[in-house]
Amino acid sequence: MERTLEARRELVARADAPAARVICEAIEVETTTAPEFIDVTDDVINVVDGSGVRFGQVTVFSQHTTAAIKINENEPLLLLDLARLLRQFAPPGSYYEHNDFTRRTVNMNEDECANGHSHCQHLFLGSSETIPIVDGRISLGRWQRVFLIELDHPRPRRVLINVVGTA
Repeated sequence: MERTLEARRELVARADAPAARVICEAIEVETTTAPEFIDVTDDVINVVDGSGVRFGQVTVFSQHTTAAIKINENEPLLLLDLARLLRQFAPPGSYYEHNDFTRRTVNMNEDECANGHSHCQHLFLGSSETIPIVDGRISLGRWQRVFLIELDHPRPRRVLINVVGTA
């Protein structure tokens, strides 16, 4: 006998407006080590507060292939566990063809560093997170925070915070 489950639905918010508001701001963050978890939640909240958007969504986007954006808990021991997991998953000292500068011929800088591990780590993390905005507030869970995760080496990182919604 097949059983169909019905999900409980709840209307959280509804906004009917003729025009959407779009605001995109950039923040620059100076990283100090790798891996490093930098909590940018307050920056996101400040951009959303300043946007005047009441209902919509905010996307937080890293403009880098070796710095990720993820939502997780800001608990110091957990962050140590996550950093260790990233290093175990793609160890910096392992062989990566991307690091073989005798063979690699594209996307090179004069001061290119061996960072194949950070690209591999990024593949499983991603470049962005999108969060609903309800009644003018981002709808994160109790322990959720938004992190910029440095995977390569210390440097300035640029993060876009894009708010779309209605006032």
